[in-house]
Amino acid sequence: MSNNRSVSVAEATSPTTFELDDVTRTGVAYNNEAGDTESTSNAQSLPPADGGRAAWRLLLAAFVFEALLWGFPLSFGVFQNYYSQQPQFKDSPYIAVVGTIASGMSYLAAPIIIPFIRRFSRYRRMMIWIGWPICLLGLVAGSFARSLGALIVTQGLMYGTGFIIFYYPILSMVNEYWITRRGMAYGLLCSASGVSGAAMPFIVEQLLQKYGYPTTLRAIAVGLFVLTGPLIPFLKGRLPESEISTAGRTDWSFFKVPLFWVYNVSNLAMGLGYFFPSLYIPSYASANGMSSTQGAILLAAMSVSQVLGQASFGYLSDRRLSINVLAITSTAIAAAAVYACWGLAHSFKLLIVFSLIYGFFGAGYTALWGRMGTSISSEPTAAFTAFGLLNFGKGIGNVLAGPISAALLKDVVNVHRYGTVRYETLVLFTGSCMVVSAAVIPLCYVKKTRALLGRVL
Repeated sequence: MSNNRSVSVAEATSPTTFELDDVTRTGVAYNNEAGDTESTSNAQSLPPADGGRAAWRLLLAAFVFEALLWGFPLSFGVFQNYYSQQPQFKDSPYIAVVGTIASGMSYLAAPIIIPFIRRFSRYRRMMIWIGWPICLLGLVAGSFARSLGALIVTQGLMYGTGFIIFYYPILSMVNEYWITRRGMAYGLLCSASGVSGAAMPFIVEQLLQKYGYPTTLRAIAVGLFVLTGPLIPFLKGRLPESEISTAGRTDWSFFKVPLFWVYNVSNLAMGLGYFFPSLYIPSYASANGMSSTQGAILLAAMSVSQVLGQASFGYLSDRRLSINVLAITSTAIAAAAVYACWGLAHSFKLLIVFSLIYGFFGAGYTALWGRMGTSISSEPTAAFTAFGLLNFGKGIGNVLAGPISAALLKDVVNVHRYGTVRYETLVLFTGSCMVVSAAVIPLCYVKKTRALLGRVL
């Protein structure tokens, strides 16, 4: 939004506003309608955006929620390795569905929950108080599950539903505070799950081995309650709830923008392959004679690298570097790591190398979503909706990861062959998805190139 345009209070109070003018960023907004002095006075009391104590307090609270409540389903690889060794679950090829549903739902629901939050934005804090306990109750209920179906409903479906209800209201609050530095804010939030992932696999693995999954799930529920509950009072938007008005219609004109479809195809391809390494690295390590502790270390290494990757890619996207170049770099190097490291790895050292490279570059793609949205459309509601649809695309891949992996895994194990034979097709599929994701991005230049050649010729 240009500096010579004043911002109405209605626009300033939108929970999905992506850009405000320089005056509004310091906490002052002007109303285009003459005589609306009361609204102007209220706007002047807004805390500053893109910095300040209130903005950082919210971002840090959101970071903890993201780290713990989103980090838990992303550590499902440890649970999957454990469940696959239990008599009541080991014969099912669909154990991965539990984890992919829990995390996949949060992506798939984005296009639905985002307009809902915009319509009822003054009830965001109530949504947090509803969704947060549903997550915890899902874990407690899962501790009583004795069949795979029950685990899918509780640890998967129930947990995922609760996460959807409380997470997107928090994200909309972050959008109010972080505008010009949104890439940095999103990169920090995306890296939060990596921070917890550095420790959570070890904690979960030790609890499972000592106490079994019923006690482990209950202990994690209590831990999440204690660590996140006291932070809920700090989850407040930049705008008072009494001043948040009902949002208008979403601008859907971005559907006509070719860049939107290029990003969505690339994102869908990436999402179809992205989750397999984190899901199967512990099992892959076990198949190659490594311990469950080494499998947890591999997940932790991938998580630490993810922190650095997402923070770096988010920061670089704010530096006016090309989003397209960053996206291609992310997926192309991730593909090379899958083909060259994962498929050929039969030792712990090489798997560590793969985990570090894949974690950094593969996870960096997600940190670009915020800026992809603003590249597609500068209109605030359209940009946030486009962001939600990018979530949806990755969610498709997340949910399909379970069924796809069940079809791709083989029954034979040979530690002297590529992908240990059992995981060979899975490795090739993952790498190919990353290649397609990178290869699609240059299509956004085709129309520009044709236009340039037309002028030259």
